[in-house]
Amino acid sequence: MSAPFSSTSANSAPTVLVTGSAKRLGREIALALAAGGWRVAVHYKGSALEAEKTVSDCAALTPGAALFQADLSDESEVRALLPRVIEQLGTVDAVVNSASTFEHDNPASFGFEAMDTHMRTNTGAAIILAQALHAHMDARNRAAPDKVLDSSEVHSGAVVNMLDQKLWNQNPDFFSYTLSKAALEAATTMLALALSPLVRVVGVAPGLTLTSHLLTQDKFAALHKLSPLGRSSTPKDVAATVRFALENQSITGTTLLVDGGQHLMRFERDFSLM
Repeated sequence: MSAPFSSTSANSAPTVLVTGSAKRLGREIALALAAGGWRVAVHYKGSALEAEKTVSDCAALTPGAALFQADLSDESEVRALLPRVIEQLGTVDAVVNSASTFEHDNPASFGFEAMDTHMRTNTGAAIILAQALHAHMDARNRAAPDKVLDSSEVHSGAVVNMLDQKLWNQNPDFFSYTLSKAALEAATTMLALALSPLVRVVGVAPGLTLTSHLLTQDKFAALHKLSPLGRSSTPKDVAATVRFALENQSITGTTLLVDGGQHLMRFERDFSLM
């Protein structure tokens, strides 16, 4: 499947900004897109060495990958991020909002500070980047020759917001994180309406995909099997779905759940605390 975005020349690859792509799932998404012919703008906050490795690996697949640092909890840095990518790479065709703050709280420990931390990075930054991509698409079309553009000549883009199957299988753990992802899921619908027809907005919601310091490998393997399909999502599954969402021109305003059906089951606790 080739990326269907128009570009400045026949030899130009479409460009995607992937936030939080220095490591873990963001890195897997960046590599899958680079393997599919996308030029990747790799964003990171503090994992500089890992980000440099991701850029190098992406560039080996599709030339032109570049590195961008920003703190997504800082609105001024978020607003400057896409213009920086455009200045260096020329154009941007898509954004994958993969960066995420994931810190534990629950209804008993909830406070404004925890809520604000998660909302800024997980929700607000994604909305601002979608807003910026729409403005970029509008500017590219306004800069086109003074003629009526047919549908094949209109520059359009896509945003993928990384969500979580927890939204369809809620429990009180990671309370502020879940609130921020619920807000982002609602924003996905509203943005799809507001930014059409120039920008499509799609959610992708993985299940348990990667282990963490909270789980042993054996525990992760056992939890990964807890789904109607006998397996949850793998990084390859999730990355392939992100690419599909970016490249399918008929999808917007919905969320693709990639979790082996875990959202159909009832879990009283978050996986990491089971």
